[in-house]
Amino acid sequence: MAVGQSAVDKEIEEAVGSAVAGVGRFLSGREMDGRRRTDATFFTPGRRVLELEADDSGRAARQQLLGVWSYLPYWKRAGIRLGSLAALSGGTYGYVQDPHLAQAVLQYGGPAVAGTVAVGGVVHAVRGREQRELMREWVVPLHQTIAPLLGIPEATNPRRYLHVPVDFNGDDGLIRVDLPVRMDFNKQEVEAKIREKLALTGFSFTWDGRGRAPYLVAQKVAKPPSKVVYADQAVRELVAKSKESAPLIGLNRQGKPVSVDLDTESPHVLVSAGTGGGKSVILRGIASQLIRNGARAYILDFKRVSHQWARGVPNTKYCRDIEDIHDALVALGVEGRRRILAAEELGDDADPAAIGPRIVILLEEINATMKQLTRYWEKNKEKGDPKDSPAVDALAEILFMGRAVRLNVLLVAQSATARALGGPEMRENFATRILARYTQNAWRMLVPEVAPAPKSTRHVGRAQVVLGGVAHETQVMFMTDAEARAHAMAGPHTPEPVSSDAPATTPPAATPNVAAEARVDLGKDPASQPHRQPHSLTASPVYLGKQPVSLTASQGITDNLPAGCEAASQPSQPHATPPTKPPAHPEEAGQHGPGEPPRLLTPAAPPTSTGPAAQPAPGPATADGEELLGLRAIQEKHLPGITLAALRRARADDPEFPPGVEKRGAEMLYRASDLIRWERNRPRNPIRTIEDDPDAP
Repeated sequence: MAVGQSAVDKEIEEAVGSAVAGVGRFLSGREMDGRRRTDATFFTPGRRVLELEADDSGRAARQQLLGVWSYLPYWKRAGIRLGSLAALSGGTYGYVQDPHLAQAVLQYGGPAVAGTVAVGGVVHAVRGREQRELMREWVVPLHQTIAPLLGIPEATNPRRYLHVPVDFNGDDGLIRVDLPVRMDFNKQEVEAKIREKLALTGFSFTWDGRGRAPYLVAQKVAKPPSKVVYADQAVRELVAKSKESAPLIGLNRQGKPVSVDLDTESPHVLVSAGTGGGKSVILRGIASQLIRNGARAYILDFKRVSHQWARGVPNTKYCRDIEDIHDALVALGVEGRRRILAAEELGDDADPAAIGPRIVILLEEINATMKQLTRYWEKNKEKGDPKDSPAVDALAEILFMGRAVRLNVLLVAQSATARALGGPEMRENFATRILARYTQNAWRMLVPEVAPAPKSTRHVGRAQVVLGGVAHETQVMFMTDAEARAHAMAGPHTPEPVSSDAPATTPPAATPNVAAEARVDLGKDPASQPHRQPHSLTASPVYLGKQPVSLTASQGITDNLPAGCEAASQPSQPHATPPTKPPAHPEEAGQHGPGEPPRLLTPAAPPTSTGPAAQPAPGPATADGEELLGLRAIQEKHLPGITLAALRRARADDPEFPPGVEKRGAEMLYRASDLIRWERNRPRNPIRTIEDDPDAP
């Protein structure tokens, strides 16, 4: 009996002891099971997990990362516990004293509290998205790599000793690693692993092993300039020294110029950036330099307002409507084929300039444009037409043959997927890729050969220029609209002088006649060459609008570009004589002169007759049969949505207003098709945003 009582007493004593210990742990903030997990004390938070103990089965306990609770100092834990106990006790006491009041509080206050908690959770989830991505992509992999080197248990929460900011690759990025007191590890190996896992370039490491809290700091020292603006004299000098084929993009970490040679390194450039990444700013700087150096620019802008600076710039065609973008791409594809034939005639050792002037094609927002081109063709094609859009096919041809024929594409995409570009083989034609405000998925998709991917930065104007498997961190040059326009117009492309009586006979030096360059003699003396017939293209017909067009090697893009993409700088002067006069100039014979803007090939209108003889035309007509009308007649018949006064104001103020063809007395006559396309492509004065054109460099 005594033995039994001793056992009972022992159990009671153990129970009382456990209860007292539990109360003590509860009030003091210690772990309730009595097992310390971190090095936290009553006043100091924990930094790392202690050596793990083995449970009864012999397995190491707590292999997963510990939560925030385990790292709190004991006084905070005790406060949370006591506060929760007080709230529970108060609620219970209130319910006992007045059940109806307690129920009313729960009925009305419960949903309010639940809603507040839900909204707070959503806000926290949205605001913490970048932090979660940082932990998933960078911090946790770094922890798994260097924790064994530092002798830190893997269950340690990496937030407790790895202090990595979201924008750690920015100019002010600073990374801190709290080290164990026993610094018995290889410092060089730790540095190498940090550089590798965080893709650090231009960082210096500082070690501080003093006291009981040693640490390591990594800070960026070699960084690009904070801004590169064209207004600086030094930047202007760099632009002036750049090669004709290698426009300045920006400056790298050493302050050296970054550029890409379109003739020898990469004929096409892909710009991929998220919202606010400055895509249009990058293209503005590149295109304005190329235009100044004599290139012809074709801006295919479905957004309509991305490059307002280019309005009125010589040798620049701006196509905004999807129909004219379609026709322009088809015509450019035809020009590429013509140049291939010309290059074959010239031979390998010929001057590339003999093929024709450089043509740079700015294709904005390829994701939306390609969809619209496909829909446009599906809606407008007729029976017997090819299934696929000829404009998309023409773009593919241009990308594949651009280097040899001096056709360069500057393409913009928010997400340059293979589907958006027409296939992975088309994306491979872009040897140079400029990325800004990119995601890790975008980097892996576009430049998987550069690994690990450098962390994207929020610094305005900062981008990664990737060429040949090497990423160059670059501060992009910023040009304002006015600066880009002035720079482009300063080139050697003076408009052709014309008079109201007859077309000009002296072509400007910087506006070569592409059609003339494409003839069989290729600029040489015809007498010195054997007689040869020009080659003819045997490929499938191309489509301008819905009309199939054939092209021979003696024709050029000046015969085929849509009139809706007129050069904005052409003078509003008559430049053709009445067709009744014998043709004395190529312009009068149906060909375009050296300074003549290209026009869309339009099939000749069939003669109309109502009797034995055709009725006389109601007014003057062009060589292709299109009637010439005054502004009032065109407004009444074809443009009812715009007033006559608005047309007259546009004729005086809009540099893209089509030029007149001839005069009838004091009245200027125009092609109706020219004004229809101009009205369709004119800017609509939308509200501008800073999505792709931030005000500050």
